[in-house]
Amino acid sequence: MNSITGGAESAGRSEVAIDEKAVAALHDRRLGPEHKSLPPAAWGRTARQFLDSGPHLDEFQTPLLTVDRAAVAANVAVMADWAAAAGVRLAPHGKTTMSPQLWAQQLAAGSWGLTFATIWQVQAARAFGVSRVLLANALVDPAGLRWIAAESAQDPAFEFYCWADSVETVAVMDEHLRAAGAHTRLRVIVELGGPHGRTGARSVAQAHAVAAAIGRSEYLVLAGVGGYEGALAHDRKPVALAAVRRYLTEVARLHRELAEAAAYPEGAIITAGGSAYPDLVVESLGPLADEQGAQGVPTTVVLRSGAYIIHDDGFYAGISPLAASRSERPLRSAMHGWARTVSRPEPGLALLDAGKRDLPFDEGLPIPQGLDATISALNDQHAFLRLPGGTPADLPVGTVVRLGLSHPCTAFDKWRLIPVIDDAGADRPRVVDFLHTFF
Repeated sequence: MNSITGGAESAGRSEVAIDEKAVAALHDRRLGPEHKSLPPAAWGRTARQFLDSGPHLDEFQTPLLTVDRAAVAANVAVMADWAAAAGVRLAPHGKTTMSPQLWAQQLAAGSWGLTFATIWQVQAARAFGVSRVLLANALVDPAGLRWIAAESAQDPAFEFYCWADSVETVAVMDEHLRAAGAHTRLRVIVELGGPHGRTGARSVAQAHAVAAAIGRSEYLVLAGVGGYEGALAHDRKPVALAAVRRYLTEVARLHRELAEAAAYPEGAIITAGGSAYPDLVVESLGPLADEQGAQGVPTTVVLRSGAYIIHDDGFYAGISPLAASRSERPLRSAMHGWARTVSRPEPGLALLDAGKRDLPFDEGLPIPQGLDATISALNDQHAFLRLPGGTPADLPVGTVVRLGLSHPCTAFDKWRLIPVIDDAGADRPRVVDFLHTFF
């Protein structure tokens, strides 16, 4: 059986492929009524043909989600430079957008690879030729394991990593890979969790047992350690930061102990990092980066932040170390909602035509921009806009309201086609592109 590991030569490379022709071909897709809020004038045309007509945002129907082109470009550059200065690699979480066009932009800026949460997301990435993928989850699905075994055998250049957090997980993976007749060994990262967190072995001792089980496997190879600190805290209060630091210290300890025990066949990846605490990940794990193996084991530190490319006006604006309040070169919110007033049933209340099916609400409600008002609740297709001391003249029926949003992960998944505009603050924004999503 061939052994494919996350060794120094492999893990340290920055080049990763994506099929640029397949990405460009998205503009040849036909538009139609299945694309929410697109104007009927676009139906039957390809995305490219419609964009060539020079459309403006006010030609579209509401509700609508848009992405600001300049903000995305700035965010990609900010994060790429920040990670490079910190000496860590970046494997952005592709599930945030599930947009191959944005993946390509991130990879072109030097990302080490892409991260995903489910095997079907990995399969979507492979459909666009992504050559290095980290699945930040255990893979125990029989069909998924059969697919990855076949995909790895078919394309030896494809680098795939997944997680395991228990000896039982290792046994299940072994069973299904054996049944699939796997001919390559799957790279596996031991996941360490934290108290009351999400997945992950709950102690360093348990994680060692998982690593030992991987080491005994005929079908797996130990490729590193990792986890997710974002499940342990939800703000930047001292107690939250202390909890994250304690956890990351244990991740570092686990790696050092495995390295000292010569548990890695070639090299190791240490991976952590959502978009809330990347600074703490760099602080705790950054010093372990040693891709040349000068200290023994070639080690690549991989940061998996995903929300940075879009950022927001809510949760991440309040917690990210790269938010405007904490950074001289901050991230910018690149997404906005647009909704139209459809009813003024009583003083101080307006109903907008955007709701839970259109806009994110799990990390905070939308924020009206440019007027003194708040969103108090969302229904499926309505937003309750409260206007202090309002009268019908304050916001006539038919008025379009721009909304700041919180949490890009649950914004993008509601849209299969997202207009990209030149400037959300312009009097009449131009639509300059479309993002195709795969959810």
